[in-house]
Formats: sequence, structure tokens, C-alpha cells
Amino acid sequence: MVSKAVRPRVPAAQVPEPRSESDRSQTPVVSLRRASARVGGRTLWSDVDLDLGAGEFVAVLGPNGVGKSTLVKMLLGTVAPASGEVRVLGEQPGRAGDRVGYLPQRRSFDTSLRIRGIDVVRLGLDGDRWGVPLPWPARLSARRRQQRDRLTDVIELVDASGYAHRPIGACSGGEQQRLLIAQALVRQPQLLLLDEPLDSLDLSHQGAVAALVGRICRERRMSVVMVAHDVNPILPWLDRVVYIAEGGVAAGRPEEVITTQTLTRLYGVPVEVLRAGDGRLVVVGAPEPPARHSDRHAS
Repeated sequence: MVSKAVRPRVPAAQVPEPRSESDRSQTPVVSLRRASARVGGRTLWSDVDLDLGAGEFVAVLGPNGVGKSTLVKMLLGTVAPASGEVRVLGEQPGRAGDRVGYLPQRRSFDTSLRIRGIDVVRLGLDGDRWGVPLPWPARLSARRRQQRDRLTDVIELVDASGYAHRPIGACSGGEQQRLLIAQALVRQPQLLLLDEPLDSLDLSHQGAVAALVGRICRERRMSVVMVAHDVNPILPWLDRVVYIAEGGVAAGRPEEVITTQTLTRLYGVPVEVLRAGDGRLVVVGAPEPPARHSDRHAS
């Protein structure tokens, strides 16, 4: 089988400058030490070491069913490591609160859904509260204005001002994804976890959303962990990758991990990594995992 993906061209002005060493020298936002994951009696991966600094962008790559989403759940604190140590913003996973933003695997909105895009974004601020809003007393009006300003800021940040007041069901897939990213950003997190945000988007929207996340990562100095199937749309923005396959895990800079030698070791069969003239990576010979595609959202 040949695994091949095309990356839309990114203008040179958009490609970020390399990280300075000072950006990497501070306390890690995410730290894994010999971490392993076990689900349903099966070890998905083990002995993973990773440090993610402030403002760095890491992709979690690999075939379906190997535990990419499980890694995100571990950082959220909903899945405990089977062994090893995991720290998020210096805390046990799940204790960092609003400092972590999360976008789960793609949701599907019915075309008849009338809730506005801005209200979907607002759920990131107050969706965990219950009851009917009461009139705001004067002493709380400043907070109300602050929240309104934050909504405006984050919608502008994702370039969604032109359609934020439309019904979410009337927005395109790319527009919906931008609004959902805004929802994850509205509490101004230090770490953003994105589980397959490019899934089901066409190539042009994949490139646009990847560039958006990369820009936010740089401008807001926000750390990003993104689960992805194809590295090409996000390759210009990445600082490091975690590649998971049946044969283990490899973590490091993209040029260190996505190589013929490393992927051959991870897959246990000959794999060749080629680089096209426009910078695309083409992986040839990587097998698909056995019959776990139907359960792709379970791990």
C-alpha cells in the first residue's frame, strides 16, 4: 500500500522562524517520562519520553487504533498512565483546569441547527454552568464586559467574524472547525489539545486550519498537541512529532522521526520516506493496522 498526502503550498511569509533555544529551556508545559498506556488489557504504547515547551507545536501521528487519542486523554486526566510519570503545566493531569483547552474529535452539526456560532463559542466560557441567567448587578457588569470582549477577541483571532452570528448548521465544515477552535481558546489556555481537527476537511480547509493553529501557537505562545493522520498540512509549523505504530513510539523533530529507518523499525516492514520537490512527505509501504478501523474513536 502507498500512503500519500498532498499539502497545499504555504506562502514563504507564513512559514515560522525556527525556535530559539531560550524558548525550550523553561519548565515543560507537558512532560512524559517512560509513560505507557494500557486499555482493555492491551498495551498501546510504552516508554514514551516527551518535553513540550511554551509555544511549541507537537503532532501525534500514526495509523488508526494505536492510541493517539489515548495520549490526549491521558493529558486531560481521563485516562491514567499504566506506568511512568505525566505532568501537565507542572500538575497531575486533570488539575490544570482552564489552563488547558480541548477540541475533541470532529462533531457533526445538523444543517437545521439554529444555535449561532457565537453561542457555540460562548459555551467555552459558561457551558459548565446550569440555570437561567439572571440580570447582572452593577458590580458584575465589568466581568460581563470582559467576557464579551474575550468572545470578540477569540472570534477575530480565528477569522470567524464574518459568520459567527450565522446558525452553526449553516456554516461550512471549515467555518465550524474555526468556531470550535475558538470555543477551546476562549478561556485563554496555555495548552491546546486538538484531536484530529483536520479530519473530514478538504485539502484547502486543512491547510487553512493548520496555518491558523500554527499562527495562534506562535503569536499567543500557546503550546499545541494535535492528533493527525497526515503530517503534510501541519509540517511547516511543527517543532516535534510523536509517531506511534505497532512496533513502538518515536519522538523528536520531524526530520529525525519521519525517516525510512525509523518508520521501518516502528512498522516492522520496509517503509520508504520520500520528500517531494514542494516539501511534501510521501510514506511508501506503510501497512494499515489490522481491522481496528471501525473502532477508530475508541483510542
